[in-house]
Amino acid sequence: MDFKNRDIISINDFLKEELLHILKVVKQIEQKSKSSLLRGKILATLFFEPSTRTRLSFISAMEQLSGTVIGFSTANVTSIQKGESLWDTIKMTEQYADIIVIRHPLEGSARLAAEAASVPVINGGDGSNQHPTQTILDLYTIQKTKDKLEGLHIGFVGDLKYGRTVHSLVIALSHFNPTFYFIAPDDLQIPESYTDELFQKKVRYYKTADLTRFSKELDILYVTRIQKERFPDPLEYEKFKGIYRIDEAFLQHVKKELKIMHPLPRVDEIDKNIDNTEHAAYFEQAANGIPVRKTLLALVLGKVK
Repeated sequence: MDFKNRDIISINDFLKEELLHILKVVKQIEQKSKSSLLRGKILATLFFEPSTRTRLSFISAMEQLSGTVIGFSTANVTSIQKGESLWDTIKMTEQYADIIVIRHPLEGSARLAAEAASVPVINGGDGSNQHPTQTILDLYTIQKTKDKLEGLHIGFVGDLKYGRTVHSLVIALSHFNPTFYFIAPDDLQIPESYTDELFQKKVRYYKTADLTRFSKELDILYVTRIQKERFPDPLEYEKFKGIYRIDEAFLQHVKKELKIMHPLPRVDEIDKNIDNTEHAAYFEQAANGIPVRKTLLALVLGKVK
C-alpha cells in the first residue's frame, strides 16, 4: 500500500483497509525509538493557531527520524501580517521543505494548502472541521487499550458541535461496527451531517444530555473540553462551561474496564484524581502521537510502505 506524496487532509479520504495498514506500521515504528529514516528531509510546521501536543509531537517525530524542522507557532511572526495570502505562504514554503504540516482556524484551509502545494500537506487541524492525525492516534490508543476496534461502545461527552477531534473519530470508527453515545446538551450536540452519515451506514447511536444514562454500557469515554475559542458568542460559552465533570463519583457508574480518553488540553472536565486510576488513558493517548506522526511522515515521504 503506497502513501508516497499523499496529502493527509481528512479522515474521510481513508478506507478502512488503509487505516488498518497505518496502525500496523505504527506498531512496527513504535519499536524503534530513533532512526535515520528521514535524514536530509525538511518538515515545515505552519501553525496559525495555538498548539502544544500536535506541534511538539510532529517536531519530536521528525527529529527522532533524523529530519529537520522549520516553521512558526504563531501567525503574528509571518508575512500574513503584511497581507500575504495563505496560498502564497504555501507556495513560498514549498520551496524550503519536503513536507508541510498546517494548523489553521478556518475550515477548509488545509485542503486549500494541499491544492497550492507541490509537496505533501498534513492537516494539523482546520477550525472545527478535521484533525486526521489526532484521529489515527486515537484509533491506535483504542486498539492498544482494548485489543480491538470492532464492536465497541463509545461515548463522546462535551463539545460535540465544534469538536473536530470528535468529528474525525466518529467517521473513522464508523468502519468498525461501533455503538455511539453522544452526551451533550442540544446546543452542543453532534451536527446532523454526521448523524445522517451514521444513519446511512446503519451505525447505532444514541443522544442524551445525561452523563450517567448510558455510562455502564461504555468501553471508551472520549471527553472533550468546552472550547471557548470556537464560540461566536462569549455568553454562549459561559452558559456551558463546566457542564460535565468526570470525577471519582462518576466512576461508581462505569465498567471496571472503561478507558477514559481526552485529546487535551483539559480545563476542569476531568478531575486530577482520575489520573492515577486504571481508567485514565489520556496521557498514553498523547504519547502515542509520536509513533503515529513518525509513521505518517515516513509513509508520505515514501520511506516505508
